[in-house]
Amino acid sequence: MGPGDSRLRIGASSWSAPSWEGVFYPPGAPPSDYLAHYASRYDTVEVDATFYRIPDERTVDAWRDRTPPGFVFAAKFPQVITHEKLLEGCAEECLAFVRVMDRLGDKLGPLLLQFRYFRKEEFRDPNPFIDRLERFLPSLPRDRRYAVEVRNKTFVTARFLDVLRLNGAALALIDHPWFFGVDQVMKKGNVLTADFAYIRWLGDRKGIETRTTRWDRLIVDRRRDLGRWIPALRGLLGRGTTIYGYFNNHYAGYAVGSIELFREMWQEASSSDPRPRHGRDTSRPTATSSSGRNRAS
Repeated sequence: MGPGDSRLRIGASSWSAPSWEGVFYPPGAPPSDYLAHYASRYDTVEVDATFYRIPDERTVDAWRDRTPPGFVFAAKFPQVITHEKLLEGCAEECLAFVRVMDRLGDKLGPLLLQFRYFRKEEFRDPNPFIDRLERFLPSLPRDRRYAVEVRNKTFVTARFLDVLRLNGAALALIDHPWFFGVDQVMKKGNVLTADFAYIRWLGDRKGIETRTTRWDRLIVDRRRDLGRWIPALRGLLGRGTTIYGYFNNHYAGYAVGSIELFREMWQEASSSDPRPRHGRDTSRPTATSSSGRNRAS
């Protein structure tokens, strides 16, 4: 799996995990060198730090300048938009966020609207939330890629998917205990709402944090789970879909290790069955990690 494949990009949800020093980063490497090292191995990253605050221009310029041509940053919308204001009265913050991220130029990838799991007292049914989304999405600057992540399975209704499709936004497909398994979600048949797919391997954060607080080795065997994802992703590639996928440390204990396992299993699957499901599939996944902390998984 060499670098340079623009249709299948596989990375991590953070590049700044201190636990990676001495395992992925050279011992004693300053954090300012992490991104360049990461980008020498992988070609995309999901920036988690933007969830906590809108970055300043100098920070975004440094991300751009420390990565090679062809590198792609995905990033989370700030929590003030998705969690505090819940898509209402946040036009100023949205414009400021998109404007500063535009400084990445052709390195800017999808921007993710990540929502928490909503309790019944917040939304008794999906429609009030979908109403907000239906008003919000058309207000975003065009000619960019957006993805939407919900944790409530009941929110994935025909109307919800239609709103995403009308606005060219992708449903984020997540590997999470509260969400559909990949087999279930792909059987729905209409979950591809944009010309790209956005995958997040999140795992059981609470469960794994009872076992470790260091993120430097794999402690959960995910071979069976990834064995379900790989055929689904090969099918999407065969349809000409661009895929962005990101592993969190909480998925199995070490995001970089999960990326490498995915790459190994992808190669094994390609060797045993080189035939694509639809059309010609010659893609080979590359890897990435993302900037920021892992708390918002």
